[in-house]
Amino acid sequence: MRRADRLFQIVQLIRGRRLTTAAFLAQRLEVSERTVYRDVADLQHQGVPIEGEAGVGYRLGQGFDLPPLMFTPMEARALVASVRMAQVWQDPALAQASQVALGKILSVLPAAARAAAQSMAIYAPPIGLEPAVQATLQTLREAAGNAGPADQAVTLERLLGVAIEI
Repeated sequence: MRRADRLFQIVQLIRGRRLTTAAFLAQRLEVSERTVYRDVADLQHQGVPIEGEAGVGYRLGQGFDLPPLMFTPMEARALVASVRMAQVWQDPALAQASQVALGKILSVLPAAARAAAQSMAIYAPPIGLEPAVQATLQTLREAAGNAGPADQAVTLERLLGVAIEI
């Protein structure tokens, strides 16, 4: 693994946990703990707000966000396949939103990875939900999303009543 990739992975691994030890990072990255200590120190010197110290653990400080926008070719293919399969089971609004989201993801990929992902021969079978069921699911999803904490119990009862009528 290239050092730049390893530094990026360190940030991703620390971000995903409350407290991350050098031993955990070393195991996941297949390097020595000493390498982890050096890499974390380099990241800290570059301005990444990693808090903690050797022997205790590390966590990412507030206000730092590094979007994980680089996908491997296999990850890109998995995203395309997932969206294609899920679209036939989603309501029209979610299906459209998932297509737009996939377009955004594909737009940041290198050209070769984008072409490979888009040319996948995996398409979902056309057996999805009936349009009336899709419309009802969209109504249920939107109603559940618009309910505040005080309305959750009432909304659940109302949604279940609507769902039984399907």
